[in-house]
Amino acid sequence: MTKSKHYNPNIHHRHSFRLKGYDYSQAGLYFITICVQNHRCLLGKIIDGKIELNEYGKIVEECWLEITQHYPDCILHEFVVMPNHLHGIIELTKNGVNATVGVENFRPHENNDTQLPVGVENFRPLQRPNCKSRSIGAIVRGFKIGTTKRFHASIWQRYYWEHIIRNNDVYQRIANYIIHNPVNWGKDKFYTR
Repeated sequence: MTKSKHYNPNIHHRHSFRLKGYDYSQAGLYFITICVQNHRCLLGKIIDGKIELNEYGKIVEECWLEITQHYPDCILHEFVVMPNHLHGIIELTKNGVNATVGVENFRPHENNDTQLPVGVENFRPLQRPNCKSRSIGAIVRGFKIGTTKRFHASIWQRYYWEHIIRNNDVYQRIANYIIHNPVNWGKDKFYTR
């Protein structure tokens, strides 16, 4: 008996990790993590606690910074390209105007607190969602498409992870985690040699 390569919803159904009923196109701050397929270290190396990006890592960084050119209703906050993943905070706004109340408070404090807030370590991996054109899903998908075109190959895992940032304390913890991620590479859950 040969196995069928046709779609079978009983076997091939993928569970969505998205927060049910949440509108991922609404104004707010989102912590995003995108990983290289099989966690291969294709983007650079950590040397003396600092990321040294290779050619691929520099392309990833350029494409990340270009997000606001393609999505003018978003603001990029802290981000870091690591050897096998990227962390970043994206703020969605409405009509290009900062729609987050008190966003001036959403800046990292200078401290060494690099532990993620409770619950963030379990943030949700997202699949290819059917998403609105200005949603977090659309932005991540556009970023992946842009890097794939520049690499002439896809290097990314199918999923990405997101966490909705709901207050300044959580923002501070995540921003500091991102900033200090290269120094803490050996303890990172994505660490590979």
